[in-house]
Amino acid sequence: MLLILFFSQCSSIYKNNARLQTEIPAAKLSKDVAFTHKKLQKLHPKLDYYISKEQLDFKFDSLKSNLNNPLTPLEFYKKISPLVAAVKQGHSYVLPPEKEYSKKETKAFLKKGIGPFSQFDFTFYKDKLYVVKNKSSNPTILPGTEVLSVNGIEPQNLINEYNRYFSSDGFNTTFKKEIASKRFVAYFTIENGIKDSLNYVFKIHDSIQNITIKRFKKDSLEQKAKKAVQKISAADQNKIKALKKKKRINGFDKTSKTFIRELRFLSKDSSVAYLKISGFKEGRFRKFYKDCFAELQKKNTQTLILDLRNNGGGRLNEIIKLYSYLSDSTFVFLQKSEVVSKGSLFEGAYFNKGSFPVKIAKSLLAPFVYSYLLLTVHKDKDGENYFATEIKPHPIAKNAFGGKLFVLINGGSFSASSILSSNLKGSQRATFVGTETGGDYNGTVAGFMPVIQMPHSKLKVRMGVMNFAPFYQTPVKGHGIFPDISIQPTLEDKIQGKDPELNWILNNIKAQ
Repeated sequence: MLLILFFSQCSSIYKNNARLQTEIPAAKLSKDVAFTHKKLQKLHPKLDYYISKEQLDFKFDSLKSNLNNPLTPLEFYKKISPLVAAVKQGHSYVLPPEKEYSKKETKAFLKKGIGPFSQFDFTFYKDKLYVVKNKSSNPTILPGTEVLSVNGIEPQNLINEYNRYFSSDGFNTTFKKEIASKRFVAYFTIENGIKDSLNYVFKIHDSIQNITIKRFKKDSLEQKAKKAVQKISAADQNKIKALKKKKRINGFDKTSKTFIRELRFLSKDSSVAYLKISGFKEGRFRKFYKDCFAELQKKNTQTLILDLRNNGGGRLNEIIKLYSYLSDSTFVFLQKSEVVSKGSLFEGAYFNKGSFPVKIAKSLLAPFVYSYLLLTVHKDKDGENYFATEIKPHPIAKNAFGGKLFVLINGGSFSASSILSSNLKGSQRATFVGTETGGDYNGTVAGFMPVIQMPHSKLKVRMGVMNFAPFYQTPVKGHGIFPDISIQPTLEDKIQGKDPELNWILNNIKAQ
């Protein structure tokens, strides 16, 4: 069975990579366009919220009529993804076709060392890419160095091109700006694959320098020293157990090597606390929030700073739990969630994922699931279908925080973090500092998010099937939560690691 699994994986990778170079006939591509349009109409409940039906239909019809030549999957991706992006729902997009690597190939890359992109931390500021941290073996590349090109590709040109292929929720621009530096690396890899060396053209002060950065393997003596340190520290079993427990509860990001949820105090008397949440995913959030707010109450904390910057979202039940600790009274968290139909949930959520045996099991349970949907999805007076979830009043938590609340937001605050922010803003519970969120104040189409494969190009489309609307709404359409205090970090702030938004709050507290 292991051999069958291994060879089937190898065969799948080989077929996928061979397909990337194969041109697909125009007639088949036209069918994929029609297929995608039909799936969006069948599953997506807010297609005409930011763009009219006539405009969207015209875009799909126009592409179908203009597909006259065969295209590779990547070429077709660049044609069809702007159509899905035109819906302006950030959870709905076409996944770019990428080369796949086997476990053996991936291990070989890792064994050779750190890649030429991973040796730098970048930021995209005023349409230019800059190095903010240099982790390479070349000390001449200082923080603040501008990246003019990588292997002849200018960063702003690639970023501007790929910005057409996905969207935020609505019309804001902060989302794309905030994630541009990370996306550049992804876009480059999509176009060129993983490289062992890259030719950078840097602008250091007033001089232009061509520098080749190669995959960098750390010195073996350094690695041995680290292992020796690890052996010594391993003797303290209690510390190791405590760290493992904290990772399970707080959640842990292996890439950044940071905790997903972290509470710390910014004053000696514990009157000011800082709660950073980078995502509503992983970890035992109920346990974390219970302990967190019990500690705030025990230490008589007067001011809480909630940092939701670059929080891309996650679980709905987690943000409701967190809100119960932040709200000052009984609350309703969501309005009714609009869906296209009972069938859209059944097809889009229930049958979309799972292996063939899992789908057989689902078929056997289908009558019970569909009966549940028949009872919970209903047509309202406006003629639309709704899924009634989280619309009942919730009591506040036992140890709910009643002090002063500040919330830090930026363009990377998206999805669930925006829904949480909408309710905190609408209830006037908090003071917001930073820049406009990437998620729409009035909600987002997410929930169940099936990934649907086009029949001929094999490109995949991801889309939400439920419209989550927070209880509080705004008449401003297509924009996120605007801060009460607008602060945009400068390039110098990023280079020096300064946090002007947090500093403003701390100075405000001192002034009070």
